[in-house]
Amino acid sequence: MTLDTRTAPARPAPTSVRAALRHPVAATRWLWSYAMTPGAPGRPTTETELRWLYGGWLLAFALKMLGSSWDVSWHFKWLRDDLAPPHLMNSAGTVLVVALVVVHTYSGRGVDRRALRWMQWGTATFLVAVPVDIINHRVNGLDITSWSPSHMLLYVGTAIMLAGAIRGWWLYAAPGRVRTGVLLGLWLFFVENMLFPNQHQEYGVLSLAAYRDGHTTAEPQLLDFAAAQGSSPTSFMLPVPPWVHPAWLICAGLLSLVVARRVVGKRWTATVLVGTYLAYRAVVWGFLVATGFPPSVLPVMLLVGAVLVDCAVTWRVPGWLAGVPVAGAVFLAAFVQEFLAVIPPWQWQVAPAVCLGFAVLWAVVDRVGSSARWARWCAPLEAAPPAGHGASAR
Repeated sequence: MTLDTRTAPARPAPTSVRAALRHPVAATRWLWSYAMTPGAPGRPTTETELRWLYGGWLLAFALKMLGSSWDVSWHFKWLRDDLAPPHLMNSAGTVLVVALVVVHTYSGRGVDRRALRWMQWGTATFLVAVPVDIINHRVNGLDITSWSPSHMLLYVGTAIMLAGAIRGWWLYAAPGRVRTGVLLGLWLFFVENMLFPNQHQEYGVLSLAAYRDGHTTAEPQLLDFAAAQGSSPTSFMLPVPPWVHPAWLICAGLLSLVVARRVVGKRWTATVLVGTYLAYRAVVWGFLVATGFPPSVLPVMLLVGAVLVDCAVTWRVPGWLAGVPVAGAVFLAAFVQEFLAVIPPWQWQVAPAVCLGFAVLWAVVDRVGSSARWARWCAPLEAAPPAGHGASAR
């Protein structure tokens, strides 16, 4: 007699977190039987099981995002430490991601082959980048810049694994508010990851101003170590040219909002994502300042671009036509923000090139989104959808 590995485990999934906490032994038994029952990608998965799986993804990236936000501010105050609290919080999220990828891989639940491969490759890239980053810090001393090659490898790995999670949930979750809410949550983490490198300048501009005013937020040991490494305060607080922040904000951050708006399909997707991101950054700003850590500038100008992206997609304005005015509006909003408050250094002369580049990238997204290849991509590679609902690919 052979075991049919495509059947669901005998024990039902807990219906809620409260139910799992009320009966922890039963919940643990269900989790073990669920994760340890082998199967192939595309295996039938109930809606409750899907919510447990992708709720785990939301929890994992919430930990990673909190740890990363704290980590940036930490590096502008203290010397780097592999076991610093923000690193440990980020690592807890990474451990949960690895566990989820193992469950997806072994059980075949909640993913097709393409989504699973992206999860696996993204996680592998991230895990390879971790020791590379540690070695980089050992070799290059201070090197706290978010723009180092080892850090960029971390962002790439995170983006790939999140793309896999977005695909899995997007294909298999039943239409409704829960599907939209989880999808927005996953896209929020994706956008935050894309915007993360710019936080170096957003913290650095205020930290450098405080240093020059004689009330630095950095501890003496950090400044002394920087001086011993031959690094000036400017070189490690604002380590990249002033064209980088606007170019990355628009051509990476704003472009990811264009893709999110098309995938989610809801009218104010980009606006909700940026509004939530800025609200999160504001809350974190308050906690960091209250506990003595350096503050940052918030990229409020991005909200203008998000609103215009939503309007352009809703009104079916092609990207080649909408790209230049939308990016130009972000530059104008940045100019106003600089007049009213503070922003990182922006090189205004690059505005034409950035606006044209963004229009080209948006046009590419439009072209891909209307292609037959995209239509094929929107369907799971496996013929059988999860149990209880069909795949939706808007």
